[in-house]
Amino acid sequence: MSGFANVERVHAIEPKPSTAFNSVDDIIGRSAALRTVMTQIDRAAPTDVTILIQGETGTGKELLAKAVHWRSRRFARPFIATNLAAVPDGLIASELFGYEAGAFTGATQKRIGRLEAADRGTLFLDEVGELPPDVQVTLLRVLQERSIERLGSSQTRRIDVRFVAATNRPLNEAVETGVFRLDLYYRLSVFAVRLPPLRERRDDIPLLAAHFTSAAARRLCRRFDRIDDESMRRLRSYEWPGNIRELENVIEHSAIVSDGPVLHVPADLLMEKPALNAGGSLATVLAQNERDLIERTLAEARGRVSGPNGAAVKLGVPGSTLESKIKRLGIDKLRSRRITI
Repeated sequence: MSGFANVERVHAIEPKPSTAFNSVDDIIGRSAALRTVMTQIDRAAPTDVTILIQGETGTGKELLAKAVHWRSRRFARPFIATNLAAVPDGLIASELFGYEAGAFTGATQKRIGRLEAADRGTLFLDEVGELPPDVQVTLLRVLQERSIERLGSSQTRRIDVRFVAATNRPLNEAVETGVFRLDLYYRLSVFAVRLPPLRERRDDIPLLAAHFTSAAARRLCRRFDRIDDESMRRLRSYEWPGNIRELENVIEHSAIVSDGPVLHVPADLLMEKPALNAGGSLATVLAQNERDLIERTLAEARGRVSGPNGAAVKLGVPGSTLESKIKRLGIDKLRSRRITI
């Protein structure tokens, strides 16, 4: 790992903001919380141990997985990432294992799955808690035997893959409720790392804000010399429920509406939103903001309405009831699947 940078000018915007880590990782920060994580990664990355990254949505779990890859002996080999929450349940097996022509209706030619594509490299399984039960069984066998079979084929293929998985919710709770297999959990969490939310990394906010401002300036063909002091104070005091992704979006919006060389963050962009009580029923919060609550919960569930990890379960209502409300309010479920908060 490269030495930590001594960064003092936290409000200035530099073309290439100083970072604490190797720039190839795109990991920016100097906080004690992030240093702890990177020390863990530096110890585990050179091995082939399976790593489980736990952290809230928007904390940068895929960037951390890439850091594992770049610090491993597999750095010159493929890094293949799959967001399991974005793949329909019925297609996850074919996405991971591939298939032969004729394996199912519509399979007109063979396709190599993500596991084969990652051979001799690293496979990143994001939102691994979304795996359907049948695929959990198959993945467990892959982890044990290091071999796969494409759908529609009886030929066994050996693979040499380093697994890194990530989840935005405690898998041990999913194990207790029977949603996730205990034996698979043990296989994936040989080395578990917790990526802290942005509110626990406040010392990193000026660096990240400077980085995103520079990126926005390049895209917009603008120039920003600094972020004004009041805006920086608000950025540092805000709770950031959407973590780094939310910060990036706030800076992008601010860059568009700011005049002159000083970036100003509008105060209304950082108004605290009511916390979502996942254990409460929808009826208790309808009067406050029904549409906002449903949209936020759909975003957390990646557009899924029903199922053990769907929005209906989080809100405590039947799936058919939630579907009716979504239709009545004109909410776009597909958009919710694409949003990361």
